[in-house]
Amino acid sequence: MAEITRDVLIIGAGAAGLTAANDLRTAGLSVAVLEARDRVGGRLWTDVIEGAMLEIGGQWVSPDQDALKDTIAELGLETYSRYREGDSVYVGPDGTVHRFTGEMFPVSAETEAVIAEITALLDDMVAEIDPDRPWEHPMAEEWDHVTWDAWLRQQTDDDEAVRNLAFATGSAMLTKPTHTFSLLQSLLMAASAGSYSNLVDADFILDKRVVGGLQQVPIRLAERLGDDVHLNQPVRTLEWAQDGVVATTDDHTVRARFAILAHAPVLYDRISFVPPLPRRQHQLHQHLSMGFVIKVHAVYDRPFWREQGLSGTAFSPYELSHEAYDNTNHGDERGTLVGFVSDQNADDLFELSAEERKERILESLSHYYGPEAKNPVVYYESDWGTEEWTRGAYAASFDMGGLHRYGADLRAAVGPIHFACSDMAGAGYQHVDGAIRMGRLAAANIVESARAGATVEAG
Repeated sequence: MAEITRDVLIIGAGAAGLTAANDLRTAGLSVAVLEARDRVGGRLWTDVIEGAMLEIGGQWVSPDQDALKDTIAELGLETYSRYREGDSVYVGPDGTVHRFTGEMFPVSAETEAVIAEITALLDDMVAEIDPDRPWEHPMAEEWDHVTWDAWLRQQTDDDEAVRNLAFATGSAMLTKPTHTFSLLQSLLMAASAGSYSNLVDADFILDKRVVGGLQQVPIRLAERLGDDVHLNQPVRTLEWAQDGVVATTDDHTVRARFAILAHAPVLYDRISFVPPLPRRQHQLHQHLSMGFVIKVHAVYDRPFWREQGLSGTAFSPYELSHEAYDNTNHGDERGTLVGFVSDQNADDLFELSAEERKERILESLSHYYGPEAKNPVVYYESDWGTEEWTRGAYAASFDMGGLHRYGADLRAAVGPIHFACSDMAGAGYQHVDGAIRMGRLAAANIVESARAGATVEAG
């Protein structure tokens, strides 16, 4: 078994862990990164499936994501805009297909007025929320005790308005049924993007992509670390005391002064901590869970929807695929659609055979784009729920009441152990931008602790 001694051990080679590792190296500290998977990137994964390059994990860059944009620029990567010329499509409650332009769905004037009024109210509420400390708002406890669905239905009895307002944070982002998480959790999701209006604006939140795929960010960060990144090394045991940690994998023992757990919090229980983590963390981690979404990739010989004057952008809270977009790769002659099936719908689909599941999903896409959508040349489902080292998508969120009760402890260091991942971000929550921010924060905190320790020793 190899023995490694470093200043800092990082567990997880996703964007958070690799950002932290690079920042720590720049500050003069030595690092070792242990990654359970056979690749770097975590929930960023660009792969070639049947000859088509697909973004199996995260992929979009929005204008507010400064940490990600700065990293992309610093790594020398290029971005391009998502295709959005032409009409969007909305399917109403009676199955009628409506073409439209602009941000507002083509609903009745009465429903449009309700959506606009509640959106304005939500924007006002979100403006008062600090995404790094949502539990500090005077109404936080009350807002954490009412479900997102119940709060919306208190505002209006217009079901179509409720469904359209609800799915931005429910099906689309937290990927959980709207009765399972709180209003406060929903407001945090919106605050992480700057406003509720930003979150529901596809042209804002899904703005650009990276040429060649977003996984290049962690790949290039890992290249800078060279042999300090160790793949296929799930950590089995983490011994810790105030003066340092000892991590054990099947092949390595790593001794370090500090550790960063840079992976989804739902995986903390895969590590045996000696001694156990404090009871507060044990309770906290049981109130976090992953959402669940199927990301569907359908590649065609050409982007046929553009011939119909469609942008590829499609929404409906009544459809199996509640949203879909033109996901054609930069410079590719073929056309790619990406659709999403979330929460309970995703659960139900996995009760079916793979062939029946494919048929149902493509049928839903055909409601937006016409019968040609049923015949892709490549079809693939990103199913992160089966990934041993992720177990859901896109990220973890609190159950009812959990955010107010435990949120302040989520990033709190335990002795020499620090925590960093997109699941605990404020700005950029659930996005790679948030992962980068959390990696930087954990690294900065360790550098400060290391310098303080050196000062004490010198004294």
